[in-house]
Amino acid sequence: MEDGICNLTAQTPEDLPPAARLLLENFQEERVFAFFAPMGAGKTTFIQALCACLGVEENVVSPTFSLVNEYSSPQGPVYHFDFYRLKNAREALDIGTDEYLESGNYCFLEWSEIAEPILPSRYVKVEIQVDEANQCRHIRAFCPGNEELGKQSNRFEPEENLCPEPSKNSPHGMRA
Repeated sequence: MEDGICNLTAQTPEDLPPAARLLLENFQEERVFAFFAPMGAGKTTFIQALCACLGVEENVVSPTFSLVNEYSSPQGPVYHFDFYRLKNAREALDIGTDEYLESGNYCFLEWSEIAEPILPSRYVKVEIQVDEANQCRHIRAFCPGNEELGKQSNRFEPEENLCPEPSKNSPHGMRA
């Protein structure tokens, strides 16, 4: 992680679990993760990997119609939001989103653009871009507007390279 920004590249879906682990380790103090990505970029798939890292054993699915799913983990409840069907931040407030975000529990938000006005001052913005040429996912995570938090997060130094460069023998690999 450099200057409080975590940049990862997932070449295949198998690369998402190590990316999820690295993201959680780099932002250990944070609980709200807002995802910004186009349709089909892999928001739900990445959230599934994050939930698995947190010990969630339930089936993690996008809460497109329920708006929020709650999962059990050893750290406490994990909340997974999908704001795709909402028209504005007011509707997010109407379902009590602010209470979930202030709970101190993990909250993963899909289609965060809609709820951006009500996001807390401290959150991790996760941007996913798809490289159409090779279908790699470029993941960029940072804490917007809080340089001190970025410096705090930058203190993490993995004891081992969690995302090694792909080897010639490996058909896929995770790059940080």
